[in-house]
Amino acid sequence: MTTAQERSAEQELPYNVFSRACPSRGTLEHVTGRWGALTLGALYEGSFRFNELRRRVDGVSEKMLSQTLHALERDGLVHREAQPTNPPRVDYELTSLGREVTERLMSLIHFLEGRMDDVLAARERYDGARAPR
Repeated sequence: MTTAQERSAEQELPYNVFSRACPSRGTLEHVTGRWGALTLGALYEGSFRFNELRRRVDGVSEKMLSQTLHALERDGLVHREAQPTNPPRVDYELTSLGREVTERLMSLIHFLEGRMDDVLAARERYDGARAPR
């Protein structure tokens, strides 16, 4: 597709993340925010109970993980299953939509992990150029 064709295709989409009022913008924030991306990435490995997930996503508070899971569940990306046991057991896993989104996210995560030497070198050059002389 040429650039003109791409723009035409974008205009035909019912949603446009660049529009302030578009609901896709909120979902993009949920997926790409720090805790959303890490939570989805962890759930890509399989089903987790809340505290297992909290340990896997190092540094997330109970409150932030809870808020993140609620947002991702509301967006249809995460399934929450509460089992009527004593004590109650709640498991979280990706939905089919969540798995599809997370596959794309994992590609980005793996790409970034593989290029961190380049990123760290760029940071060093940047910081060196801005250091007081």
